[in-house]
Amino acid sequence: MRLKEYGSNIQKLVDYLVTIQEREKRTKQAYVLIELMRQIHPNMKEGQDYTNKLWDDLYIMSGFRLDVDSPFPPPSPEAIGKKPNRVPYNTHNLQFRHYGRNLEVMVEKAISLTNEYERWAFASYIAKMMKSFYTAWNKDNADDSTVWEHLRIISKGGLNAEIERIKKEGYLDIAPRDRYSSNTGGGNSGGGHHHSYSHTPHNRPHRNERSERPDRNERNERSSSFQRRNGPPSNNRNNNNSHFNRNNRKK
Repeated sequence: MRLKEYGSNIQKLVDYLVTIQEREKRTKQAYVLIELMRQIHPNMKEGQDYTNKLWDDLYIMSGFRLDVDSPFPPPSPEAIGKKPNRVPYNTHNLQFRHYGRNLEVMVEKAISLTNEYERWAFASYIAKMMKSFYTAWNKDNADDSTVWEHLRIISKGGLNAEIERIKKEGYLDIAPRDRYSSNTGGGNSGGGHHHSYSHTPHNRPHRNERSERPDRNERNERSSSFQRRNGPPSNNRNNNNSHFNRNNRKK
């Protein structure tokens, strides 16, 4: 059996390899041929599985006539060309396949929540996700009424209150999480849905803790110390004028 990915020259070498009488020499040449086959596909990942595949291909190209001391047992001739078992695709009786099963799982999770604010946030997140899925699988853009109706059908009425709240108050721009840091006003009332996040870095010192600017006396003392070390500052404009005056006096 020929394998096209290795070319006709490799097949000729395999045919010659089978004709070698000495087993030791035949095994040695088989290892050399395996390395040559490896160089033909350098982009393949290295590993035991890939090396095993090379030896299987060598046995297949030899028509299972090759008898060498290989690190892997030869494959079974009956396994060649055998079709794998068909894996059934479970659709879970989806009403809207373009939304997928995972979205239905998210809807079930939203229905199981007891906090009204969390249910509102989760329903908003799901509705916006459904809108993006609908646009990806259909030519027409989905309006909110279509998405709300689909969400009502998928939830079997379990999110009707949240859908009506979205219609009145709009979507809640927040991703659902297992825990919320909002002040819900206690219990399941759902009041006070404003999150308080701190954007101030923890390592930044407070304004009152920052070091104050040096006063005028301290600045003058630093300036005097600098002049004692480096001398008085030079004034290029005065030096140029004095040089010009000296030249005029000479003239």
